[in-house]
Amino acid sequence: MNGIRLRQKITQADWAGYMAQRARQAAHPAIRQFFSTPLPDPETPIADVPMVALDMETTGLDERRHAIVSVGVVPFTLNRIKLAERHYWVVKPSRPLAEESIAYHHITHSEIAEAPDFEVILNELLAQLAGRLVVVHFRNIERPFLNAAVKARRGEGLLFPMIDTMSLEARLHRQTLWARFRRWLGRPPVSIRLNASRERYGLPAYQGHHALVDALATAELLQAQIANHYRPETPLKDIWC
Repeated sequence: MNGIRLRQKITQADWAGYMAQRARQAAHPAIRQFFSTPLPDPETPIADVPMVALDMETTGLDERRHAIVSVGVVPFTLNRIKLAERHYWVVKPSRPLAEESIAYHHITHSEIAEAPDFEVILNELLAQLAGRLVVVHFRNIERPFLNAAVKARRGEGLLFPMIDTMSLEARLHRQTLWARFRRWLGRPPVSIRLNASRERYGLPAYQGHHALVDALATAELLQAQIANHYRPETPLKDIWC
């Protein structure tokens, strides 16, 4: 995954420089505008950060062989989820729609028959993400798929910092001394999937594998994580990646 390898080269301190460099070098106007829109400073308290939850359903798990089939975005802050500003798109995947993936996201062949290509919604999606911190649950899906889809259509990729709610759960339940002790005892790891993570905070169970519903679920999960394990004053640099 080229996007992940490139991301590993970008340290926390490098994000601002990377975004500025891409703003200068981007060939497509919409991508140039995206990178030119400033993100909050890394020292900004998370309570002051405008965010947008992003989720995508795909035809599989490998961005080299599979494609995006739907996208959901929900703008929010720590105090408010802006459902009136939500957006949801079904797009025609550039790869075949397998029966196995239909069983997960329930988007059928007839639904995508008249759906637009990802290119058609791309400028609007970029406008929704620009200037906001994107929040996902498991960045190793959203980041490489989005990067690959944009690169295939515009000839240049799209990488930017994110907050990953799954990564925050992993810090608490997979990377601690207690988690390592559990593994030593042979006990199964604590689930950090979206619904299991929400359950730990007393959040309601939603029907999963719908891009808009999962985006909403991710926004609510981050609010609960900050309320329980961080502070409104926590600087952005402590939780983005």
